Amino acid sequence: MPQEANLFKTILVPVDFSPCSDEAFQVACQVARLYGATLLVLHVIDTSALAAFNRLGLLAVPSDAAPQRRRLRHHARLNVRQLLESTVAMDIKIARVIVEGAPFIEIAKVARTRNIDLVVMGSYGGRSGSVDKIFFGSTAEKVVRTAGCPVLTVPLAASVSQHKSTR
Repeated sequence: MPQEANLFKTILVPVDFSPCSDEAFQVACQVARLYGATLLVLHVIDTSALAAFNRLGLLAVPSDAAPQRRRLRHHARLNVRQLLESTVAMDIKIARVIVEGAPFIEIAKVARTRNIDLVVMGSYGGRSGSVDKIFFGSTAEKVVRTAGCPVLTVPLAASVSQHKSTR
């Protein structure tokens, strides 16, 4: 087997279930299949978003935070299971992790502590139009700077982005 075939043994794909994240998952599956790599699917429950909802009064009472976290974790497990059962994921060794925290911090932490060889992620996610991105940079940009390994950012496919812009 040529040395290039062992270039990527473990690939991390953070997912937030946005269209761009779905595209990154498909690319990560193709790369994992090409290199015979293990794929680690990571979803980060963004606790800063929960805190903001709480501050804005969007959670009925502060005690709703724990049940809300359980609901988010449950929905994340269901969404990740759908990805793992998709045809693009067939015949790939896949593990999954769901954590809570700030997405870029948790992604970089997993990349560094689990000996990840490559991170494949969407170039923007579900909150791409937020003020956070304007002032603080995107999650993908922060991961590129902090992951400690190569990061492949995947834009939304042209056909999907063109379809969205015509609505």
